[in-house]
Amino acid sequence: MSINNDINQHNFKSEHQRATINLIYTYNWITERLKAIFDKEGLTMQQFNILRILRGSEKPLSTLQIRERMLDKMSDTSRIVDRLLIKGLVKKVVCKADKRLVDVSITPNGRALLQNIDLQEAEMNAIMEPLSEEEALTLNILLDKIRRSN
Repeated sequence: MSINNDINQHNFKSEHQRATINLIYTYNWITERLKAIFDKEGLTMQQFNILRILRGSEKPLSTLQIRERMLDKMSDTSRIVDRLLIKGLVKKVVCKADKRLVDVSITPNGRALLQNIDLQEAEMNAIMEPLSEEEALTLNILLDKIRRSN
């Protein structure tokens, strides 16, 4: 189905405007599908992102370091980390190098939860299944090009 039919908009000012609206619409469409997966585990997308960042780090990270790596730069990293702490998915310790900072690391429970979500990777990958490998590569190149333009 085309964006024109999906949003009942048939008169875009230009293909550039249509592409912009299409990106926004598609982002929301994908987000809703991923959100359904994370909802099953009681996580938000931001919490999932933080857990993935911590799992990929060789050492604990400060909330500032986590924020730098997050996809959603607008999120309140400290608040999200505190919610993960309450769930027992991360732990905080005072930074040895700077007592004013707190280091955050993933707990075994957090790793187990991510392993469970990893088992659902096929469901996440199914979102992009209609694209061939070549089309996905082309899409990545185009999306990277858009972000580099600013």
